[in-house]
Amino acid sequence: MYAPPVTTVDHYKPDLRDTFFQLFEVLEIQKTSLGKGPFESMDEDSARASLEGFLEVMQTTWAPAFADGDRIGATFDGKGNVTLPPSYRKAFEAFHGGGWNKLELPESLGGYGAPPTVQWSAFELMAGANPSICFYMLGTMMTKIIDRFGTESQKKRYVQNMLEKHWGATMVLTEPGAGSDVGAGTTKATHVAGDEYHLEGVKRFITNGDFDLTSNIVHMVLARPEGAGPGTKGLSLFIVPKFWVETDGTLGARNGCVVTKVEHKMGIKGSATCELTLGDGAPCRALLVGEVHEGIAQMFHVIEYARMGVGTKSMATLATAYHNALEYTRVRKQGADLAKQTDKTAPRVEVINHPDVKRMLMQQKAFSEGLRAVILWTASVQDQVFLAGGHGSPEARQLDALNDLMLPLIKGYASEKVYELLGTASLQCFGGSGYCEDYPIEQYIRDQKIDSLYEGTTHIQALDLFFRKIGRDKGQTLTALMQQVGKTVETLPAELGAEKAALAAALGDVQGIVGAMLGKLGQSIYHVGFQGNRILFALAELVIGWRLAASAQVAQQKVASAQGEDAAFYRGKLAASKWYAKNVLPGLSLTRKLIENGDLDLMDVTDDQW
Repeated sequence: MYAPPVTTVDHYKPDLRDTFFQLFEVLEIQKTSLGKGPFESMDEDSARASLEGFLEVMQTTWAPAFADGDRIGATFDGKGNVTLPPSYRKAFEAFHGGGWNKLELPESLGGYGAPPTVQWSAFELMAGANPSICFYMLGTMMTKIIDRFGTESQKKRYVQNMLEKHWGATMVLTEPGAGSDVGAGTTKATHVAGDEYHLEGVKRFITNGDFDLTSNIVHMVLARPEGAGPGTKGLSLFIVPKFWVETDGTLGARNGCVVTKVEHKMGIKGSATCELTLGDGAPCRALLVGEVHEGIAQMFHVIEYARMGVGTKSMATLATAYHNALEYTRVRKQGADLAKQTDKTAPRVEVINHPDVKRMLMQQKAFSEGLRAVILWTASVQDQVFLAGGHGSPEARQLDALNDLMLPLIKGYASEKVYELLGTASLQCFGGSGYCEDYPIEQYIRDQKIDSLYEGTTHIQALDLFFRKIGRDKGQTLTALMQQVGKTVETLPAELGAEKAALAAALGDVQGIVGAMLGKLGQSIYHVGFQGNRILFALAELVIGWRLAASAQVAQQKVASAQGEDAAFYRGKLAASKWYAKNVLPGLSLTRKLIENGDLDLMDVTDDQW
């Protein structure tokens, strides 16, 4: 029996039950975040209702446009203008028309005052329903950046315009000759007068550099003022609108920042990846943000948001892929039970009954739910940052550092592991059908692959983790995180003995890995180059195991009194945690040995030997 194809309308399979479990049963944000400080207007009921209402919009307007982005894509006219599929406009208007952009805004800007835990829960729904549309909504984030760092004049010209007219926005860093080496950028900024500059240069791989859903797009551009020093410290941040914004907030002439090319890509074809040419044929007018030359520090707030977003996008993709695979394997019949394979008269069974399919499903379940747990735990740290005075507040310093430590794990590990599992587990559950457009898996794979590339490739995340997030404070933040893991190990009950033993061993392995690498660093920095990714993966897998065990601890307390679907849900939590403890965490011992025994032999391989 063949399972019916999944239409583009119903491809998205969300899991709000697990999100609510993490938010209100594990993290208990109703006690730690909601109703406090900047989140005082939101309680548990309104948080639940907001996410349920938002999911309805995602399922009715965003998910149906999923295939259009791939089949129709973003169309470039060669004259600087990009047109999106009609269904994208419907999704865009439903998002803003329902006021859902306010989920991301503080009350001071007319928003709902939702904490990051709720905001990132909503972002998962967006990214799972239609990842190509997500970053067309970047205008809200950039509004907050201008509101925080802009001068009063700049805020007057842009903030309300961006909020009320739903202007788009982009982050503009990459250049053709620089790639991920942002500090090598050569785009020039020439001072005109006051806070106005003219920019000249070419930027590449600019996500959504043009689109036809809004009356204006605000490009946030890193450029180097004349006379500024080299590297990232010499870069400044500029507001560069598609249409110039006059001092009274009205739109002026078309600015000299024009899309000159749109990339033809493997996936996320509905997201226009653009080459943006500045100052060719017409002046590219720009305003220096805050009239201060602190570009990379200002832009890093956007970069960190984007890295968290990329990791969340990957997790969301694996989560919906898992639920699609689960649905398919429950109805697709093929082969007899393995124990009866020699009996030619044995009935065919649903493929979910086959051991290897169960293994692949559990891989997807454990990693998708584990990544969600890690992401929302990190979001809860961000909640506490705001409650402690916000980013940069002395009272929030340690929390800020903990959040910073988590970002390369979320972005780097999620993007790599999800791509692996989409191909080796999600698609594999469908067999040959998964390779066809009848099902969404093949598009999931193509749309997700970008995640390990943009906002810093995986190895860039690994180097950032080791040198900046661990090395900068001599391992203090990492030690604090390890202590939290250790406390959980101590409190795990006997029923979670497998998790207790595996986590304790994995914790020792990660500590051994860091110690070994510090020793090798004295020999050569190339050791970090060879082993950096392994270090990142090992720490991420430890943290995932920790959050799965913490979730299992809550499930263990509730399963005895639960009934029906709740009882099954909690038993599933226990099964996922135990499987992960037995099948993933032991692998950290091998990783430790590989790092301890690592050498530099590859550095001796000359070019003519490849």
